[in-house]
Amino acid sequence: MTNVATICKGSLIAAATFWCLLVETTFLSSSKVWGSPTQAIATKTYQNTTDTTSITEVTNFVTTNNDSMAQVTSVSQLSDVQPTDWAFQALQSLVERYGCIVGYPDSTYRGNRALTRYEFAAGLNACLDRVNELIAAATANQVTREDVEALQRLETEFAAELATLRGRVDTLEAQVAELAANQFSTTTKLTGNVFVNLTGAFADGTILAEGETAFRTQPRTATPLLRQIDEDPHITLSNLVWLNFNTSFTSRDSLVVQLGAGNGNSPANQFVSAGLYNTWGVPFTDQTTAPGGTEGANDVVVRELFYSFPVTDNLQAIVGSRINWYRYFDTNRFTFFLTGAGSFNSSGSTLLNTIDRGSGLALLWQINDQFRLNVAYLGENSEFLPSGVFNSSSNPSQGLFNPTNTITAELTFSPSDRFNLRLLYNRSNTRAIGGQIGGAIGEPIYGFADDGFDGPVDNATADVVSVNFDWLIADGFGIFGRYGYGSTNLFPLTPGLPDGEVNAQSLQLGVAFPDLIKEGALLTLSYLLPFSILDGRNFLASGGGDGGVQYEFEATYFYPLTNNIALVPAFYVIGNPNNFSNNPTVYVGNLRAQFSF
Repeated sequence: MTNVATICKGSLIAAATFWCLLVETTFLSSSKVWGSPTQAIATKTYQNTTDTTSITEVTNFVTTNNDSMAQVTSVSQLSDVQPTDWAFQALQSLVERYGCIVGYPDSTYRGNRALTRYEFAAGLNACLDRVNELIAAATANQVTREDVEALQRLETEFAAELATLRGRVDTLEAQVAELAANQFSTTTKLTGNVFVNLTGAFADGTILAEGETAFRTQPRTATPLLRQIDEDPHITLSNLVWLNFNTSFTSRDSLVVQLGAGNGNSPANQFVSAGLYNTWGVPFTDQTTAPGGTEGANDVVVRELFYSFPVTDNLQAIVGSRINWYRYFDTNRFTFFLTGAGSFNSSGSTLLNTIDRGSGLALLWQINDQFRLNVAYLGENSEFLPSGVFNSSSNPSQGLFNPTNTITAELTFSPSDRFNLRLLYNRSNTRAIGGQIGGAIGEPIYGFADDGFDGPVDNATADVVSVNFDWLIADGFGIFGRYGYGSTNLFPLTPGLPDGEVNAQSLQLGVAFPDLIKEGALLTLSYLLPFSILDGRNFLASGGGDGGVQYEFEATYFYPLTNNIALVPAFYVIGNPNNFSNNPTVYVGNLRAQFSF
């Protein structure tokens, strides 16, 4: 019989130890119970030693290693099977004849080691399985009588060890069955974003602005009628933090809670007319999340709270008290604020939406590979607005179905992964605040509107249609754009005054250069008309200017330093600010450090 040391790479000893390692994994993909061509019923002693090792000791055998071999360790309580023993040589012969087992995973042969009885039993079991396979395949003539007799004797000698191993497998199989039946457990994943913004703004001269402040108008007969802003704001350094807690109960659903805290008040806001706060020259992440503006700086608020789940394989539902409208509508691959054009005016159409966050329901229907339809009903519940005046959906005196609320439908056509076209319709019912329509919940109006004579108006309705596209023409070049048209219906409360209407349009066209200089980077250049008034300028107490049309140029470059850290410089040029044709140009520069985890 061939000496153990000369067995080729598929060695008995190596294989036996390897099989001990694998007994806990091979059964995971098979329901076969280890068997044999004979029935062993007796437990015998070997070398005058009775083996009563428990399953715990078998576990210790698998998980400890006193001789630096990770697969196997010797157990001192067990008697070894020496290479000179008849059992060793008999099994070796079976290995050579039937190819039962192979060597260690590193293809090495370790033939000088003695085997523990459990190592030996693992190798024996492999040969029993192999012989069973030959018999089942009707190739029993390949199995000699002498080999069957050898297997019978070996099986009898090692009955206790085989029984223990099979019991171990039965136990593990039962555990696997339980895991398979309950393979998902409730988990919560924490992700987050941290933004640090260094921002400065300056004008070529004196800026004219309407209203007493950026938040309040003044009578049309006031003297002076306009504010004159002569001084440039100082450079600011601000922060914004979002923490996302995403919990899943079924692996297909998601409960999302997003906390936010920020202290941003971008310098360009010092130049704006009433109702135009955060509407031009402001990076999207340079904001304060809490009500009260700078007075609520870095207060922690719940920015989003919703639960999404599948209705069918291609229909998803989202319900929540604070759903982010921009998660599901008017998206664009080149204007996503984390990686693309990042101002407030680029992150979405400037005429959308009356509600940033709201309570209600959204449905996402993947009709087929090319078409997707998203619809939503939301009642206003934005985190940055004070509940005493806003947050109508959670106020029992106003409720979910009274103004302010919106209904949105968007159809997306994606003939390929390079092109997306979105057609959107939005209907809003806007609550009048202080007898005016506008401000933070005024879209499609930018500014504040009244009855045209400083008189109050009732709740308003508005309709907006928008077209949005992005096209990656080549790997390093793309184009994008938006066009929106909005009409707001005004209802004066003063008897005898006719209803009014303000019609406006918005436009954005841009080019994009993905992977510029570095993979993952993105340079975007765009031209915008945020609020071009077509009719009804006389109803605007602020925001209408002198008939001029504000326009903007924006350049943003997203440069990833790592997968989780990026630098994002941006530069904005604003012409005819506040829709005054004789206002000087305003320039805004921003450098954002962005961290994600």
